[in-house]
Amino acid sequence: MKLSFHGQSCIKIQTGEKTILVDPFISGNEKCDLSVESETPDYIAVTHGHDDHVGDTVQIAKESGAQIICNADLEDFFRLQGISNIASMHIGGKRPFDFGSVKLTPAFHGSSTVVNGQVVSFGMPNGFVFTIEGKNIYHAGDTGLFSDMKLIGELQPLELAFLPIGDNFTMGPEDAKIAADFLKAKKVVPMHYNTFPLIAQNPEKFVSSLSAGIEGIKLEIGESLEV
Repeated sequence: MKLSFHGQSCIKIQTGEKTILVDPFISGNEKCDLSVESETPDYIAVTHGHDDHVGDTVQIAKESGAQIICNADLEDFFRLQGISNIASMHIGGKRPFDFGSVKLTPAFHGSSTVVNGQVVSFGMPNGFVFTIEGKNIYHAGDTGLFSDMKLIGELQPLELAFLPIGDNFTMGPEDAKIAADFLKAKKVVPMHYNTFPLIAQNPEKFVSSLSAGIEGIKLEIGESLEV
């Protein structure tokens, strides 16, 4: 499978037949190389309700027919936008799909937006473990460090983990290094950094800081890797 990085936390997973787009923050994101009109994924996975993660989910889902994978609180929001093709889950749950399976993991963060001048909360944020072609791929979503990351890696040994390193709103590089040690993924890719000044970080320094046995990979915008 091919995995590519498109700024902030937007990741595209391409299997032999299916495409999964995670957190498609495209419009208004100068760090993203994608265009909303050209994206035709089979699935859109959304970690939580902040605008830089929901992004262009509604438009892409309506135009492509993609099924949205999200928690049950976000499902209600998407249904109010006129979308019915939704696979809702909740933390700890695992669900089969035609590409493999998805398990929702905890994430320690917030999940809300403003609708008609009112703050709307969308429950707990989450991460994802995608099991595809016999390999487990972890997308942490927006989160701080938490010790149960050890269990995530123990329960489903990870081929690759995408971890936020921006600090301020999520883990910074130091905590993300500890997260990588907890998870024991073979490969770690940093995300959620340098989109705007408050989360400016040095990804090269982060990947070089990782413990022996963990391959750190810094992906440029639009760059991909195969696992």
